[in-house]
Amino acid sequence: MGEAGAALMPDVNALSMNPSKIAFLEQRSGFALSYSPWLRSITSGINLGYLSGFYKIDDHSTLGTSLRYFSLGEIELTDANQQGLGSYNPNEFAVDVTYARKFGASFSMATSVRYIYSGLSVNPPGMGQQGGMAGKSIAADVSAYFRRPAYLFGYHAIIAAGINISNIGTKLYYGDGGQNYFLPANLKIGGASTFMLDDRNEVTVALDFNKLMVPEDPYRSVPSGVFGSFSDSSDGFSGELKEINIASGIEYWYNKQFALRTGYFYENKLLGDRRYFTLGTGIKYEAFNLDFSYLLANVKNSPLANTLRFTLLFNFGEL
Repeated sequence: MGEAGAALMPDVNALSMNPSKIAFLEQRSGFALSYSPWLRSITSGINLGYLSGFYKIDDHSTLGTSLRYFSLGEIELTDANQQGLGSYNPNEFAVDVTYARKFGASFSMATSVRYIYSGLSVNPPGMGQQGGMAGKSIAADVSAYFRRPAYLFGYHAIIAAGINISNIGTKLYYGDGGQNYFLPANLKIGGASTFMLDDRNEVTVALDFNKLMVPEDPYRSVPSGVFGSFSDSSDGFSGELKEINIASGIEYWYNKQFALRTGYFYENKLLGDRRYFTLGTGIKYEAFNLDFSYLLANVKNSPLANTLRFTLLFNFGEL
């Protein structure tokens, strides 16, 4: 759905978009496994995996955890004379723990704590001390979610809104004499409306706005950098607006068993130029979900073109 998800109806994958939504899950527990071959248009061997799970303590409190693992594939190393030094497989991962709580029938909040390991420059075989060390960091997320029933355009509906402030944490340092790097702190705000067209058909529309909270000055402190990221653009207010990317999507469910999805993601061409359509489908059978998506880049020679994503999801124990 074009990366939109701050206010969509919750499932266990909400941990990656807006963790506070898991407080509204109707099952006792569940888990999901996602896999995506990454940047296949320019190389092979790079993969992104995501494992998430939840457990409801009671009707108000829910625990969640997730593991995100990114492998950059096998890299052949050479010295200055182009002599082979063997191969190296750099990787990164992040482990999250989330506590979400529901306040009344319409509102929830969550806090997540994350450990980040970035092994991009760990000393590979044959490189001596040239490679540096792994970057490590601790980060936190704060999120909230609101939803309520409504009657819109002649249909029963559920309207929702969500916010997630993510990756507020210590800087990464690789021990190679370079600078400390900010984490990609992000502010996500979104809304969604689900329309029940009849007993078997429903449609959801969603829209998210994202603002990366990383300052232009890499030497600022983390608190100063996060707050200063809203006013430090060299182009003034118009520059700050350009830093906001937009995610939008539409989802159709038939009989809560078969889904079709599409979406569009937009980022300013001077600030990353990620612009692409997404297509997807999903099948639900009892406690089992299977989802698939495909990315169509509309930027020439985009490394994200033809990206595939697969997800298996299992729920256990209806409340």
